[in-house]
Amino acid sequence: MKPFARHRRLRRNEAIRSMVREHHVQVTDLIYPLFVVEGNAVNEEIPSMPGVYHYSLDRLDEEIDEVVDLGIPSVLIFGVPNEKDACGSSAYDENGIVQRAIRQIKERHPGLYVIADTCLCQYTDHGHCGVVEDGEIVNDASLELLVKTAVSQARAGADMIAPSNMMDGFVAAIRQGLDEAGFTHIPIMSYAVKYASAFYGPFRDAAHSAPQFGDRRTYQMDPANAREALREAASDVEQGADLLMVKPGMAYLDILHRLKERFDLPVAVYNVSAEYAMVKAAAQNGWIDEQRIVMELMTAMKRAGADLILTYHAKDVARWLRGGING
Repeated sequence: MKPFARHRRLRRNEAIRSMVREHHVQVTDLIYPLFVVEGNAVNEEIPSMPGVYHYSLDRLDEEIDEVVDLGIPSVLIFGVPNEKDACGSSAYDENGIVQRAIRQIKERHPGLYVIADTCLCQYTDHGHCGVVEDGEIVNDASLELLVKTAVSQARAGADMIAPSNMMDGFVAAIRQGLDEAGFTHIPIMSYAVKYASAFYGPFRDAAHSAPQFGDRRTYQMDPANAREALREAASDVEQGADLLMVKPGMAYLDILHRLKERFDLPVAVYNVSAEYAMVKAAAQNGWIDEQRIVMELMTAMKRAGADLILTYHAKDVARWLRGGING
């Protein structure tokens, strides 16, 4: 018989499989998104995202304590204000919901790395990520408000700014604004490649941020485009981004891999709300093994090139890793 390769030799048992495993998921890879809201005694599950909650500030400490206890190193803060207006003024209010949440978290857990989402959509009455004039989302006027938001978040104690708005020039504007305000040490994790995706549906339920007219396809990317993603990312690198993000995750692992191959910055991926909700729904119906599915997805994102994974599964993944599951 002609000689052939015995690939199964390195799969014979768990000991050798773990020894030669190429990619590992670790708790230090994880960033946990959180939704903070106005009011008191709010600890309310989001219907379309089982296991994910709205927290008022008086209920936030217990959630943050659990995150820290699980060893998750970082959280991403989204705010849901009571009052909205055309220019999203509560986004850059020094006493806004996100700013207060950041101060509270840093006072209780100074070592937890707090990332602030920098966008206007949750704060505008029209639900778009920028200023609207005559039915159009105006780019440069939006940048001014995004800079004010980023500076206010840094002033509140955010360790990193994560702009998700997809306005042209947003990294350059925010970098300049942070530097001029004395925050040269604050990095920017750019939502460099953010697609106009149907996978955001549950998030818009959670953040109360659905557009009141039209859609976001004039500023978020066409899902059919790949080369454009490289142009977007290259612009952000040139403008001073410290990390790059791809959003969503599952359907865009090819894009994640292209960014990892092309650029030498750390690359993050956002395992977004509908990706999470689909897994949860299937698990609740008994159709899948949730733990194995989630860990396989996390591993796929690492294999595609992710240095960091933003995921609503973070607490579950941390528990499973602590229990000794192979990641």
